[in-house]
Amino acid sequence: MQKHPEKLLVGELSFAWLLLALAGGVAVLAYRIAGFSGISSPGAFPLGISAILLLSAGCILVGALRKQSADACDWLDATRQFCRQHFPRRILVFIALAVAYLASIQWASFYVSTFVFLLLSVLYLRGGRPLIALLTSALSVGLIYLLFSLAFSVYLP
Repeated sequence: MQKHPEKLLVGELSFAWLLLALAGGVAVLAYRIAGFSGISSPGAFPLGISAILLLSAGCILVGALRKQSADACDWLDATRQFCRQHFPRRILVFIALAVAYLASIQWASFYVSTFVFLLLSVLYLRGGRPLIALLTSALSVGLIYLLFSLAFSVYLP
């Protein structure tokens, strides 16, 4: 029985390089905290974690380099295939809802923005059941109000 080598997913190699770069950035920032003067220095734990990140990212990159190349013809085809696989319409709509929600908190209150966001999210993601969406959103916002405003005395804008 012959073992077939794994195929490289579209964007996998780029992601592995990005992971390695981010792990390197974490290592630089960890060193800038307090350097490394000894095993009990303030920078020892962050440097140890960054070493684990670098090692993990390196292993992922080596694994990706050993795979066969993806089935994409050129970079435009690879980009389209990547977007189709990793950013379906549901995800993009939800991201747009989340960005609109974060922007609306500034001019509408937290509670109104949260209610509308939850209502639209439940309607879209659960397939348009208005009564369930309305009840879920109202109950969630009511619980948030009770918890933060009454129990913790925290003002939410």
